[in-house]
Amino acid sequence: MASGTVTSSEYISHHLTNLTFGNHPEHGWGFAHSAAEAAEMGFWAINVDTMFWSVALGVLFVWFFNKVAKKVTSDVPGGAQNFVESIIEFVDDNVKSIFSHKNAVIAPLALTIFVWVFLMNLMDLVPVDWIPFVAGEMGIHFMKVVPTTDVNATGGMAISVLFLIVYYSIKMKGIGGFIGELAFQPLPKIFAPFNLFLELVGLLAKPVSLALRLFGNMYAGEMIFILIALLPFWAQWILSVPWAIFHILVITLQAFIFMVLTIVYLAMAHDHH
Repeated sequence: MASGTVTSSEYISHHLTNLTFGNHPEHGWGFAHSAAEAAEMGFWAINVDTMFWSVALGVLFVWFFNKVAKKVTSDVPGGAQNFVESIIEFVDDNVKSIFSHKNAVIAPLALTIFVWVFLMNLMDLVPVDWIPFVAGEMGIHFMKVVPTTDVNATGGMAISVLFLIVYYSIKMKGIGGFIGELAFQPLPKIFAPFNLFLELVGLLAKPVSLALRLFGNMYAGEMIFILIALLPFWAQWILSVPWAIFHILVITLQAFIFMVLTIVYLAMAHDHH
């Protein structure tokens, strides 16, 4: 911005555009060099930066927790063990208070969701120009480092939750019980088509709300950081530090909400009506 080579709108557009790989109608397969080219690539294009950072942070999570687990001790624990155990106890307490059934998958799933989403959200606290600048020096045109500001990432996680809801609903109640639950409530059986419509809408609304809530909050937070970066240097420090401190609460809360709602939905899938 200091060089005056880009306008404010171009700066914002650049920071909100993913590094996209796909089939361009005119140039074949390759990376998009503009937001318009990324849009032209269509459904099968891949946001490479979203995939890279989400997978890398997932690997970091697994590596760190596995490393601590291998060195766990019943004697005086170290700082890393205390940190990991506090997270596990926090998640376990929430699972026990919400999920009353027996399922060995739920607690590890909740832990994975909470830590993974938190790590992806945490990338929002990295100054908006640092990593894109390094990527630009390497010839990479775009680099969004917060996977949860990409609705494709949040939507993918939400769809996975939907599959688990349907899977456990059928497993616990049978296909007949699951369909009956959709068709025969809340109104009498004579209104089965209307019930089915209402319940299917409610079922599909769960992943949509999960995806859009996380995406909307993180996208808005990233946008504010970008707008602050457009201000003079002295104003950036005045505004960015308080917003970053407040945003720590936001990124933690959004990870917690995604985890809790997943547990609630899976608990409902296990319940018999």
